[in-house]
Amino acid sequence: MGPEPRQSERDMVEMDSVIAERSGTAIKAAEPAPPAPIAGLGSGAVELRGLTKRYGEETVVDDLAASIAPGEFFSLLGPSGSGKTTTLMMVAGFVRPDGGTVLLDGEDIAALPPQKRGFGMVFQNYAIFPHLNVFENIAFPLRARHWAKEAIGERVTWALELVRLGRFADRDARHLSGGQQQRVALARAIVFHPPVVLMDEPLGALDKNLRFEMQVEIKEIQQRLGMTVLYVTHDQEEAMSMSERIAIMDHGRIHQVGSPGEVYERPVNPFVGRFLGEANLIQGTVMGEAGEVVRLHLPSGQELRAPRSNSCGNGRGMLFIRPERVEIAPGTTAIGDPGANMLAGKVRRCSFLGNILRYAVDLNGAAPITVDLQNAAGVSPLPVGTPVVLRWPVADSLILWSGD
Repeated sequence: MGPEPRQSERDMVEMDSVIAERSGTAIKAAEPAPPAPIAGLGSGAVELRGLTKRYGEETVVDDLAASIAPGEFFSLLGPSGSGKTTTLMMVAGFVRPDGGTVLLDGEDIAALPPQKRGFGMVFQNYAIFPHLNVFENIAFPLRARHWAKEAIGERVTWALELVRLGRFADRDARHLSGGQQQRVALARAIVFHPPVVLMDEPLGALDKNLRFEMQVEIKEIQQRLGMTVLYVTHDQEEAMSMSERIAIMDHGRIHQVGSPGEVYERPVNPFVGRFLGEANLIQGTVMGEAGEVVRLHLPSGQELRAPRSNSCGNGRGMLFIRPERVEIAPGTTAIGDPGANMLAGKVRRCSFLGNILRYAVDLNGAAPITVDLQNAAGVSPLPVGTPVVLRWPVADSLILWSGD
């Protein structure tokens, strides 16, 4: 059994009762949409303008801005303490901003309490009511709106089937596994078809295999219903596998927003490059441009090349290259190739990681380079101390500024 909901989580689950009480009207059985996927809700655009939150002298969210399109799966990704959950709580209405505003479909909702925003929400600890069975947990938002009994049964049955819990309707919530509780929380968040669903690290407590299974299910449900999702996580693979766009956060600021491919392959700075997985950042001095190519001079006297970009200039910089882009072969001489960067070194370490062999290669006068080699049939690890030549395309290289 999961932990009991915190007060803020009870507020989000119970906010529909406040709406219903103030409206003073009951919803008839014929009014709810049929319990079937909705193609294009036509709403759910979220815009954050200059959101700021301070606790004492510490600024935990600093002038944050982002736009989320209707039906988009948008993730806030960052390390612990980066401000991503505080941002989500300001969107939900549980935390009052010290500056900036939140817009939903163009309307400013920053002053509205949570119960008037109409968002669905899934928490990390699920916030399941232990005294209710599965059916009643999911039905709670509908009963709070005074839906008719027939309509509730129809809609809850639809939601149960959607999350593959059809045979668990009468199960005591205290007797559910972590994955089943997460499905109940997801069904409760979507059963009334909110235009936006907020998710705060909802898979953090699950084991790796179950986490992957739930990633697939959440993404499929989001696509079927066309709902906007604002998702908070510190798990890079989770964000990249589920999101259409990702905002990389640190110290309360967004460093980069882009598709998973953009932020992984073309990071805007060393922090983003390192945070999104293994990265080689080879330090040197940018010597200037030669046509469409920029040269990086290493302390050893060697030169590496990268395509020219608008941000290129002279000074200290780093050449960024992902480990899977680097080829490794036994040898001692790096033969010149206009389309490739090449460096000679020696194997320091080879780690077996299942599907890949990860090498650390010592270079003369530079930090070791990491190389990921697919663990294919017939591939034998190179022994420690083996002289090797590393090679990767110039086109896959990127110059980043070191920030010194």
